[in-house]
Parts: sequence; C-alpha cells; structure tokens
Amino acid sequence: MNETVVITGASAGIGRACARLFAARGANVGLLARGRAGLDAAAADVESNGGKALAVPTDVSDPGQVEEAARRVEGAFGPIDVWVNVAFTSVFAPFDQIGPEEFRRVTEVTYLGFVNGTRTALARMLPRNRGTIVQVGSALGYRSIPLQSAYCGAKHAVNGFTESVRTELLHSGSRVSITVVQMPAVNTPQFSWVLSRLRRHPQPVPPIYEPEVAARGVVYAACHPRRKEYWVGASTAATILGNKVAPALLDRYLARTGFSSQQTGDEQPASRPANLWRPVDDEPGSDHGAHGTFDDRAHGRAPQLWFSHHRGAVVASAAAGVAGLVTGLVRRRGRG
Repeated sequence: MNETVVITGASAGIGRACARLFAARGANVGLLARGRAGLDAAAADVESNGGKALAVPTDVSDPGQVEEAARRVEGAFGPIDVWVNVAFTSVFAPFDQIGPEEFRRVTEVTYLGFVNGTRTALARMLPRNRGTIVQVGSALGYRSIPLQSAYCGAKHAVNGFTESVRTELLHSGSRVSITVVQMPAVNTPQFSWVLSRLRRHPQPVPPIYEPEVAARGVVYAACHPRRKEYWVGASTAATILGNKVAPALLDRYLARTGFSSQQTGDEQPASRPANLWRPVDDEPGSDHGAHGTFDDRAHGRAPQLWFSHHRGAVVASAAAGVAGLVTGLVRRRGRG
C-alpha cells in the first residue's frame, strides 16, 4: 500500500520539491498551503510524477484548519504515515522596524504552524503507534543573523519544541518518530515575496542550494527518522559547528557582513508583493513553482548530504583507518 504524506507549505519552494519527490515514490500526497494557484500546480506536479494528490487550502496558524485538512487527507487516502512541516513566512527588516502584529504573524505561522501540524499528526499517529514527523528546520535555528529576528526566533523555538516532544515519545516507548532537517540557504520564491523593508532585493546568504537538494534530505529523513536531526549542505554544518566553537566571533562577523550579504545590488520596486497576510499565488497564473530567481548561483548537489546520510559508515571507516595505522605503528616498533 502506498504511503500517505502530508506537506505544509506545499505550494512552493522546499515543500513543492518534496511533493514531487514523494510522488516519484508513488505516495499519496496531501498538499497544504494558502495559495490556490500554487496548490493546483503542486497537485499537477504530484500526479505527473506518479503520485496521487489532494490540495487543501490551509492557513497553518489556525489549528482548526490544520485539523480539517488532516481529516480530508485521511478520508481520501487513509492513515497519514508521514507529516512534513515546511510552511513559514518572514519579515526582512531590523527588529525595530517590525511591527508587533507582523512579528506575531511570523511566529504564528513559522513556529505555531509547526506546533499545530505536529499536534494534528500525533493525534492520529499515537493511537496507531506508527508514523513519522519531519520538521524542516534551518541553520538559523542555531545561529541567528541580522534582519531576520522573527524567523530566527521561530526556528530556534521549533528546535526546542521538537526536542521536548522527542523525549516524551522516547519516555513512552512510542514507535512514532520526529526528526529535524536543518537547511542551508535555498533558492526558493520567498525572496521575491517576503515582506521586506530593505533598500535592495533580498537574497539567501551564499552558498545557495536548489530546493531539490533540500527535498532529498527531507525524504531521506522520513525514511530514516530515528536520528535526532540531519544537516543539509556544508554551510549548515559549518554554521552550526562554528557557533558552538566561536559564537562571539560570529556575532562580530555577522554584524559586519550580515546586512550586505542578504541583499542583491538591485533596488526593490515599490510595488513588490508580500505574502505575510495573504498568499501571492492565489490567482490563476500566479504559480511561482519551487525555484526562486537564483538558479544561476544555486548548487544542485551537496556532497555533505551523502556524509550526513552515511555518517555511521564514515565514522566506522575512519575508525578502521586509525586502528590500521596504530596497528602498523605498533608492529613497526616491535620489529625495531
């Protein structure tokens, strides 16, 4: 029987790329997002890639809408096997230029949206004692950067919330799994529709990866969920490890470079759309797809991802190599 997968934020970016990849595995995919045009196009992607799709317009900040979406997905496809939380929104601006309601909105979508999705998934998975929840996190959930205080705060909160839920599942001996995939900068449409008060067009902090790289990390985590988290991209590993070793040094570095590295050289048009309060892919012909505008600078592969997925084998090989070296040295000294 084909697995049933729910993806929030499925109309664009990482969620859209995940939908295609799960469809290629023959999955039934419940697609949750606000924009009708983006959802319809995502459903067409799923069908053309070998899966079955159900698009449900949903604002994940509303727990009632999330619950109704899950009910509809299970009515169409049966029990949910995998739930992937991706949906988010953000504001690009210094903290003192973000209004209280704007900050609340980012938190309600980007953090509480994950809480709502997790609660809804667990309500179905716990009685069955099976299922997997994948949280799409970010390196910014470990190391915050300027101009994204609301988003960084929400991603930090997702990490803390998920750790708490994971320990509760372990305590009860549940076979339900929850894991996080920490992402690098990804070439998604968000940089064209995020609410921004910057003078120039927002951009992801290089190096930039294509959403398909992120999607491969998510699908692998869904199939191997027992590990606490996975890192996608060498920049994610460097950011997380660097913050553990020298956080004060990173503070000074980001204070010096973090403003310019998040902006292109192009001025922002005054008519720029923003999706904080309403979707920008709701009208016919307004689908944005999975990719943003940085294809010419984005990487389609991440060698670090292979090491992340095969960490045990890498460590074992390294240990065997060290053991062999030590044995050789001992034998050489014995002959001497």
